[in-house]
Amino acid sequence: MSERAAPFYCPYCGDEDLRPSEEGHGAWECGACSRAFQLKFLGLLARGLRHADSGGDQT
Repeated sequence: MSERAAPFYCPYCGDEDLRPSEEGHGAWECGACSRAFQLKFLGLLARGLRHADSGGDQT
C-alpha cells in the first residue's frame, strides 16, 4: 500500500506551509493564506492526454 501523496504548494498562494486537515481524506490547510482545500484523484483518461503540438497538420 502506498502512502498518501502530498501537495508541494498551496494552489491559491503558492506557499509551502501545508498540513493535513482534520476534514477528511485529501483535505489540506495552508498556514500562509489560511485556506483549506481538498485534492481528489478522479481516475485515468481512456486515451491519455494529447499535446497541442503533437498530431494534426503542421502547416
